[in-house]
Amino acid sequence: MALTPLAIHDLAETVLGCVCAQLDQTAATVEDYPGCPCRACVVPGTPAWDSCDDPCGGAETGGQLTVHTARIYPSTDFPIPDREAPNRVHGDRSCVPAPTIAAEFVVTLLRCAPMPTEDGCPPSCDDLAASARILHLDMTTVHNALLCCLPSTGTRRRGPRFFVGQARPIGPEGGCVGVEQRLTVAMPSCGCPSEESP
Repeated sequence: MALTPLAIHDLAETVLGCVCAQLDQTAATVEDYPGCPCRACVVPGTPAWDSCDDPCGGAETGGQLTVHTARIYPSTDFPIPDREAPNRVHGDRSCVPAPTIAAEFVVTLLRCAPMPTEDGCPPSCDDLAASARILHLDMTTVHNALLCCLPSTGTRRRGPRFFVGQARPIGPEGGCVGVEQRLTVAMPSCGCPSEESP
């Protein structure tokens, strides 16, 4: 099945909006939680780790929230890729149903990591514990955003079919630490466009 031209980009923007809104909701209820970074965007490919401490010209919330597309693939048994599912060869004369097109997105949220002191001493345990608390809140909030917001989006009555994949801590590296959350969505599709008559 074919996709509409903006299907992937529009969904990436939707995911970004869901996550950012949930981060701000968490900040309203949890003390000392920074909320959605002022730098939040859909990016082409894996994001560069160059803005985890960017205060955005005086804004209170630094960090970086990004969404990018890792891959799209056919899936007859969503979310399993067809190449991993047995007996799913297409193009022959058997009655194999048309596959779903799945899109895998990656949500990346970076914050400042505690750094050694100027004289080379490691970060204090208090600083590390505070950073771990933010990381754990980030992981939970991103996960909840996807579970609670995505069902209410899209044109389907029940929202898109989706699979929330693994979340893993990333870093610390280059002064950044954060979370990477994977999400796979069954994309809404349409029939292939017909050729125009001359």
